[in-house]
Amino acid sequence: MKYRDLNIQTLREAPNNARTEGWALLVRAGYLTRENISTKLGELTLAHLQELAKDASFLSRLSLPTIGNERETFSPIASGNVEVAHCPHCQYTERLELARFAKLPQGGDEPLLPLEKVETPECNTIESLANFLGIPKEKTAKALMYTRLNDGRFVFVALRGDMQLSEAKLKAQVGEIRLATEEEIRGAGAAAGYASAVGLSPEALVVVDDLIPVSKNLVAGANEPGWHLKNTNYGRDYSAEVVADLAQAKAGDACALCGTPLEVVSAIALTDNPLNLLLALAEAHHDDKGLTLPHPAAPFDVYLMHVPGKETDTLPPAEALYERLQAAGISVLFDDREERAGVKFNDADLIGSPLRVTVGEKGLKEGMVELKPRKSKENRLAPLNGIVEEVLSILK
Repeated sequence: MKYRDLNIQTLREAPNNARTEGWALLVRAGYLTRENISTKLGELTLAHLQELAKDASFLSRLSLPTIGNERETFSPIASGNVEVAHCPHCQYTERLELARFAKLPQGGDEPLLPLEKVETPECNTIESLANFLGIPKEKTAKALMYTRLNDGRFVFVALRGDMQLSEAKLKAQVGEIRLATEEEIRGAGAAAGYASAVGLSPEALVVVDDLIPVSKNLVAGANEPGWHLKNTNYGRDYSAEVVADLAQAKAGDACALCGTPLEVVSAIALTDNPLNLLLALAEAHHDDKGLTLPHPAAPFDVYLMHVPGKETDTLPPAEALYERLQAAGISVLFDDREERAGVKFNDADLIGSPLRVTVGEKGLKEGMVELKPRKSKENRLAPLNGIVEEVLSILK
């Protein structure tokens, strides 16, 4: 592919809306616009990555920092749009809203105590309730109420007061939901801020977090404003159609597999997303001059350029070399512009192909061209006649 055919527009400075260094370099090198829209070069690169990604082993060859599971692969990036729970010890990784963690039952060997209705004025939150009764939040049961979209059924959710609900986990159990209205809450026999599954309408779908059945003598709502019930116990006082892990994980929770504190990492998902893959490559593979894309991820293995000479027309031998390299199956970006050498060198560094090949007047007089791997500080001359074999050996 020729440089001018792609209409590549490079920038000397980072865009003022740069989100990360890698993204800024993709814009400067002409893969993306400032509005994050793919250019011709970007579209060609994304198609190349999508084709390569058909091979499951592709990611392992890119020297990318990745974490993941059997379904998804993520690249940790500070500006990433996905929060991931990650165990640094056993490498357990899952989207935060779906992550499992080790939960501690509450109550131990204490006996089941009788229900006791107590007045709790203005205690319509877990925090106010715990403070009023002088108990820890883990001795309370939290109520959340929804309506299922597909059939309009009232959904009552209970989890321990020290936990937060993961709506993603809940939806995986019951389907799509919305918050219940006050009328729907009253119709199910509950009271907002003072609700529990005790005495709830039998038509309600009761769903409880799996920590509830192993936590004893919890304080829960009495379904009457200003009142709560002490010592509610699952199985004795109420039951549920669904018992499942519903709690939201957070940083520091114990890994469900090994007990190590979980980390919460910002990341982007790489699976089936070539644009995210390009961003991850840019973040991992760059230096102060531009991108340093590895083979085979780079859209072009070779950046071929000619330096106009004073006595020799360097363009025809460069074009002949372009044809030879392509015929050998080597992908080439041919910078055929009549530009100064410095401009071309800068653009080659920005675009980041693994190898730069320069056809210049001085070298041609000796039957040589200049080779410079992108990550190397030094360049060297190589015989023009054997250049195809030389390039192939470098790209292995």
